[in-house]
Amino acid sequence: MPAPAWSQNTGGEVLYNGIVLPTPWPPRRRSITTIPERAPYLASPPDVIKIDIGRQLFVDDFLIEESSLYRRFHQATYHPSNPVLAPVRDWERRDPFATTTGNAPSPTAMVFSDGVFYDPAQKLFKMWYMAGYQQHTALAVSPDGITWERPAHDVVAGTNIVSTQGRDSSTVWLDLDDPDPRARYKMAAYDLNLKALRLSQSGDGVHWREMTRSGPCGDRSTMFRNPFRRVWTFSLRADAPNSLYRFRRYAETKDFLSAAWTETEPVAWTSADRLDIQRPDLKTDPQIYNLDAVGYESLMLGLFNMYRGERPDREKPNDLCVAFSRDGFHWSRENRQPFIPVSERQGEWNWANVQSAGGVCTVVGDRLHFYVSGRQGIPGTGLPGECSTGLATLRRDGFASLGDRWPAGVPRQVSATPARLTTRPVTFTGRHLFLNANIDGDIRVEVLDAAGRVIEPYTSERSVPVTGDATRLPVTWRGRSTLDELRGETVRFRFTLTRAELFAFWVSPAPGGHSRGFLAAGGPGYARHEDVGSA
Repeated sequence: MPAPAWSQNTGGEVLYNGIVLPTPWPPRRRSITTIPERAPYLASPPDVIKIDIGRQLFVDDFLIEESSLYRRFHQATYHPSNPVLAPVRDWERRDPFATTTGNAPSPTAMVFSDGVFYDPAQKLFKMWYMAGYQQHTALAVSPDGITWERPAHDVVAGTNIVSTQGRDSSTVWLDLDDPDPRARYKMAAYDLNLKALRLSQSGDGVHWREMTRSGPCGDRSTMFRNPFRRVWTFSLRADAPNSLYRFRRYAETKDFLSAAWTETEPVAWTSADRLDIQRPDLKTDPQIYNLDAVGYESLMLGLFNMYRGERPDREKPNDLCVAFSRDGFHWSRENRQPFIPVSERQGEWNWANVQSAGGVCTVVGDRLHFYVSGRQGIPGTGLPGECSTGLATLRRDGFASLGDRWPAGVPRQVSATPARLTTRPVTFTGRHLFLNANIDGDIRVEVLDAAGRVIEPYTSERSVPVTGDATRLPVTWRGRSTLDELRGETVRFRFTLTRAELFAFWVSPAPGGHSRGFLAAGGPGYARHEDVGSA
């Protein structure tokens, strides 16, 4: 994959991981291309990578200097309780458009994108969702993220509706960093008449004050917070000239309410490309229908909602693919298989369509929880049918693993003896090394200096073998339990695996293992949406 020509421009902002942003920023793309591109920071990584923020995931080659391991991508798994929120209230079953046209109604209680966040102050999961097809926004709460309740509010007496404005796509964000408690919750809701986003704020997520509107954009436009750079990013639908080919445009603002761009200011951002997979039953070139993202540990985690075509007898079977960014703009998409697929079993809650939630995922113990909309569809028609909300889960950090077991028929890229990985040069200020790994044999770790020489006593021979299957495994050496003398130095880590899979590593400032990374939409046990220790 070629790197864009402008990727060599430097001199801009230096990021937390050592990446230097090109100038101008964001990059001024002239147009979207379907030729796959490699992120500039993968084509030309920093000489030294800073790893103080977050768990370091092996979802791409950014951290890897040498490896004889096989990268395996993992799919999220649907929860057996799905759908976790279905349309059962009168206001969720309303579909005036169907009544007017004589079509079958589409009862609706689904995220589109809306938002699912953990509120540490109230120790509750909160879900904003579409209640009634294109009707209202409602709020449900849950103590565990599985069983949801609809508390009655006073916006519409006796209901959990928090906004009565007609709607299409909407995004809600719980912003714990805003010093103004009245602006802790933020909403960007697409207005079909204005063809722009209505920007609102709230102190409780229930009572909203519309503050302003954004610049022009298409429907299914959303927003998210980039916590690494402390900017609001607007993910805007756009169509190629004289076509319905969807791609995304990008705008960023320091202030949420300063989103008054002109028609031409948002830059071309990302699209489907030639590596995206066609469905064999539709044989249609895929397009990006939406992109929701969030800060997770040491990178931006994105869910690409992929449109793969449609037929008159089934509503478009969109699915979700996963992507990662280390600068907030360029995406690594090594895995093009659906991360959260539609069902292929007619009649299931998600047979017709799956789309993501604002906030992307929550962190619940050793699992990540992804909330998604699901449309059941009405066979023989292109109608949505019942629209509900489901849950898919994944091992924490479990998007990709590196292991010493290669699948049959896959040629080994490097000699497999020994099965090991060496990182690029890194620096850190932490003290305690941790792994997220699934180990049947063991993993041993040694530390190399800037010239590639093993540093005593951090040798493979002195490494206490790491065993077990856990998302937070400490690494020690005989005679050394910390990396104190290496803090601030440029080093490489070398991992040697025996019957093992490695998902992530990080250097924590404390023996408890907190990563100082970001926790997407938060989760129980954390006072903030950052891993800075238990609440």
